[in-house]
Amino acid sequence: MIFSVSAALLDTLVLCVVERRDSYGYEISQALRDNLGISESTLYPVLRRLQRDDCLEVYDVEYSGRNRRYYRITDRGRSQLQMYIGEWLDYKVRIDKILFGGAEK
Repeated sequence: MIFSVSAALLDTLVLCVVERRDSYGYEISQALRDNLGISESTLYPVLRRLQRDDCLEVYDVEYSGRNRRYYRITDRGRSQLQMYIGEWLDYKVRIDKILFGGAEK
């Protein structure tokens, strides 16, 4: 993909994945990698920042003799996600107007 993914868009995508269901880091990275080519090394700083900003909380679950860290969206994270989605929809309309001559798709 030639278009870069901004920090805000990456936050939005991570929150969206975790809102669907609690997920562990590798699972989140696979969802983003399969669709956008986002690597694990890009993802983990985002997860830490969202946790620090109280948008995600973490808990550990034992899996095959070791702990797997799961991420759960918080109420603040849900509010942030809704704000991001609203901003995205507004942005998309503006871009579509330029790309398609006023036609919204």
